Amino acid sequence: MNNYMTYATFVLYFLILIFMGIHFYFKSKKIEDYLLGGRNMGSWVTALSAQASDMSGWLLMGLPGAIYLAGMSEIWIAVGLIAGTFLNWVFISARLRLYTGETGSMTLSSFLGKRFKDPTNSLRLISSIITLLFFTVYAASGLVGAGKLFESMFNIDYTTAVVIGMAVMIFYTLLGGFLAVCWTDLFQALLMIFAIVVLPFIAYSNIDPDTMSKAFASKENIFNPIPQGVGIFALVSIISSVAWGLGYFGQPHILVRFMSVKSIKLLPRSITIAMVWVVISLVGAVVIGLLGIPLYAELPSGDEEKVLIYMIADFVSPYFIGVLLAAILAAIMSTISSQLLVCSSTLTEDIYANIIKPKASGRQLLFVSRLFVLIISLVALVLSFDKSSNIFNLVKFAWGGFGAAFGPLVLMALYSRKTTWYSALAGMVVGTIVMLVWYFTGLNKYMYEIVPGFLANLIVMLIINALKPNTDKEIDEEYERVQGYLKAGYTPPSKDGDNNCCA
Repeated sequence: MNNYMTYATFVLYFLILIFMGIHFYFKSKKIEDYLLGGRNMGSWVTALSAQASDMSGWLLMGLPGAIYLAGMSEIWIAVGLIAGTFLNWVFISARLRLYTGETGSMTLSSFLGKRFKDPTNSLRLISSIITLLFFTVYAASGLVGAGKLFESMFNIDYTTAVVIGMAVMIFYTLLGGFLAVCWTDLFQALLMIFAIVVLPFIAYSNIDPDTMSKAFASKENIFNPIPQGVGIFALVSIISSVAWGLGYFGQPHILVRFMSVKSIKLLPRSITIAMVWVVISLVGAVVIGLLGIPLYAELPSGDEEKVLIYMIADFVSPYFIGVLLAAILAAIMSTISSQLLVCSSTLTEDIYANIIKPKASGRQLLFVSRLFVLIISLVALVLSFDKSSNIFNLVKFAWGGFGAAFGPLVLMALYSRKTTWYSALAGMVVGTIVMLVWYFTGLNKYMYEIVPGFLANLIVMLIINALKPNTDKEIDEEYERVQGYLKAGYTPPSKDGDNNCCA
C-alpha cells in the first residue's frame, strides 16, 4: 500500500506539471511571454513564485540538516533570510519593475548594460558569464537533492533518479517557459508550506518526552543561538550567517519575478504574502531540524540532510507520504526550473540576440531559448552525478557568488545616478574575484565569502563614483522618469513590446 499510494501521488504530481507545461505552451507566443510572462503576473503568483524559487530543496533538506548538526546556532541564517527577503521586496521590487520596463530589459544582464549605457557591451557579456557559472552549480545542487530523495524513498539508483527529475523539469520548462514555471511555482509553494506546517506536529506527537529531554541534554548548547567560540569569533560567525540576506539583491531568478509583475500597485499585497510564507517556512524547517535530534540520535555521516525524509517515512500515513515527498520535490523543481529559464534567457537575449544574431526573429529566439534550456540542463545533470555533494554547501557557494557579483550593482543601479558603466563593471569583477579567492583559499571557514565580495564590489564603485561620476544627461533623465513613475504609483507600458499598461 505504501509504495502504491506513494507512486500514485508522484505520478499525479508529475502529470500536473506536464499539463501546465502543455497549457502554457500555447500561451507563450512571443519571446516576452516565454521569458517574462508578458509582464502580466498577479500578486499571488509573483509572491509565491519568488519565494518557492528562492528557497529550493535546501529549505526542506539543507537547513534542517544544519540545525540537526549544530542546533540553534544556525538560526542566524534564517534571521538573515527573513530580513533579506523583506528588504528585497521593499527596496528593490517596484524600482526594478519600473526601470526594466523603461529600458526594455528582460534579463538582469540586459538591464545592467542598458541602465548604465555601456558602449562596449562588456558589462552585459561578463554578467551573463557569471550568471551561467553560478546557476549551473545552483541547478546541480537541486538535482543532487532530487537524486537523494528518490534514492532514499524508492531504492532507485541515484543516477537514474537524477535523470527522471531533470526530464520532468525540462519538459514543462521547455514548453511553457516563464508562465509555466511561475504557475507551477504557485502550486509547489502551497505544497511546501503544507509539508513544513504539518510534519512538525506529526513528528512531535510521536516523541516520548523523556527521550526528547535525554537527547537534548546529550548535545550541549543545542538551544544556544550563540555559536561556539568566544568574543570576536562568535560575532564573525553570526555576521556570516546573517549575511545570507545580502544575497537577495543579486539573485537573478528572484529579481526576474519583480520584473514580471503586472503593476507596482500589486506589490504591497505580494510583500505580505511573501513574508507570511517565508517566516512560516523557515520556522518550520528549524523545528524539523530540532525534532530530528531526539528522533534520530546518530544518523550516518552524510544523511543529516535526510532528516525530513526519515520523518515522513516513519510517521506519516501511507496516504499522505506521497504528498509530503512531492513537497520536497516541489521545492527542488521550483528553483531549478527558474534557474534553467534565467540561464536560457541570458544566453538568448544577452549573447545570441545581442552578439551572434541581433536581427533574429521572434520565432528564432523562442526556438533558441528552448534549445538553451536543454543544453544547460544536460550540463547541470552531469555535474549532479556526484552524489557525495552537499546540497547546503553548493547553494551557499552559488548564493554568495550572485550576492557578491550583482547585489551592489542592483542597489547602485536603482539608487545612484552617479554610477557609470565602468564603475559597475569594475565593482562586479572585483567583487566576484574577491569572493572566489576567499572561497578557494579556505578563508570561508572564518567568514562567509559573500561578505568580503559584496563589500569589495561596493567600495570599488563608491571610489570610482567619487573620482569620476556619471555626466550622461540621458541617464539622468531616465533616472528621473523612473522616480516620477514610482512617486505616482504608475506602471507605464514597457518598451519591450508587451503593451501592458497597468496603472
